[in-house]
Amino acid sequence: MRVALAQLNVVVGDLDGNVERITAAIEESKRAAADLVVLPELAVTGYPPEDLLLRPGFLRAAREAVDEVARGCDGIVALVGGPAFDRDLANAAFVCAGGAVQGVYRKQFLPNYGVFDEHRYFAPGRELLLLRFGDVLVGPTICEDVWQPGPPATDLALAGATLLVNLSASPYHGGKAEDREEMLVTRARDNAAYVAFCNLVGGQDELVFDGHSVVLDDEGEVVARAPGFEEALLVVDVDPTEAIGRRLRDVRRRELERSRAGAPVATTVELPRAREAATPVAPTMSP
Repeated sequence: MRVALAQLNVVVGDLDGNVERITAAIEESKRAAADLVVLPELAVTGYPPEDLLLRPGFLRAAREAVDEVARGCDGIVALVGGPAFDRDLANAAFVCAGGAVQGVYRKQFLPNYGVFDEHRYFAPGRELLLLRFGDVLVGPTICEDVWQPGPPATDLALAGATLLVNLSASPYHGGKAEDREEMLVTRARDNAAYVAFCNLVGGQDELVFDGHSVVLDDEGEVVARAPGFEEALLVVDVDPTEAIGRRLRDVRRRELERSRAGAPVATTVELPRAREAATPVAPTMSP
């Protein structure tokens, strides 16, 4: 399947401008014949939106913005970050396809250390979501979810996901890109899954986001990497079903499943089968 990672410089509170950026990235991904395009965490509102999230009118406008983005998702699937309100507020990834929102994944691990204050605004999600593109199962996660060594990544892999996708707003500090990529290598190897990580770029008050979006195979090898500190659309062809062979040889997965008394339960969203690319794309490998 062909995956596009759209690392964007969105602006906190600028819903109209952010929708324009997101829509432009989706249209560019369509021209690149991508099956799936991934946007950063809370791309619709910008990150971190802080006390804007306490305004019901802002939350309604943000959901209208998501629906506007979804109406343009014909012939492609987009994972779009935004706030989702249903009894309580969640940091969410909206599955946009066929002109509408087809599913919602809610972030499970909410960071509340250093520059993060997500407990103030969000309730944690509890449920797993899988996206089925024919033979390929994709498991969405959001930022802190993939920094955890266990669930939800391990649960998604046990449920069948061979591609783990992460929508992120990961702030920069010296050495962060290298540390983060080393962590993603471990997640790919431990879960025998491809990993696609899409990060924000730009600045918001004291925070700087460095991009460096990356795709890794199931053995932790980097197959594509976007540049740092600039907007980019990273397009890459992957075959996540290659991970199945490694899983058949890795008995640790079976032992983990036995210890859990069965595979985790996940809601599955059925999507169009990935198209076979006529001409492969040459992967970008920025330093």
